[in-house]
Amino acid sequence: MRSPFNKRTYQSVGEFMADIWFLFRNAPRTVRLLRSHLVPPAFRERLMLAVISVYGCRYCTWVHTREAFRSGMSEDEIASLLAGSVAGCPPEEATAVLYAQHWADSEAKPTPESTQRLVESYGPQKAEAVNLVLRMIRVGNLSGNTWDYLLYCLSFGRLGA
Repeated sequence: MRSPFNKRTYQSVGEFMADIWFLFRNAPRTVRLLRSHLVPPAFRERLMLAVISVYGCRYCTWVHTREAFRSGMSEDEIASLLAGSVAGCPPEEATAVLYAQHWADSEAKPTPESTQRLVESYGPQKAEAVNLVLRMIRVGNLSGNTWDYLLYCLSFGRLGA
């Protein structure tokens, strides 16, 4: 019987450690790329909300909704992105936002064609920055959902759902 807890979580400590190790190993590059403003704050929040629409972490939803407002995004655009739609997204960012959804839905294993399209649309450096942003939000989402699953199990389904 399938558990009523239906959010994606880390399936093993090894999977979690691989993501953490990736971020640790790439920390200087991540900081450098984020400071370069290749991915401005509103664009970054659109990417994060696109990933959140797939993973559904309540903690990340709260934090990144607030950050999206701070970056100037409208309530309608935020709601649209959280619902999985890119309808209100600036056209020049739509390819990356759709890629972000696909990236999350494929468990960080996008098709080579979608990765190539990202690189063709934005260039290799900006595509790399997009992928680093996506890896960061994946760790947050899956950690939050894994925490909620632990709460769910320990409370016999009363918490974390």
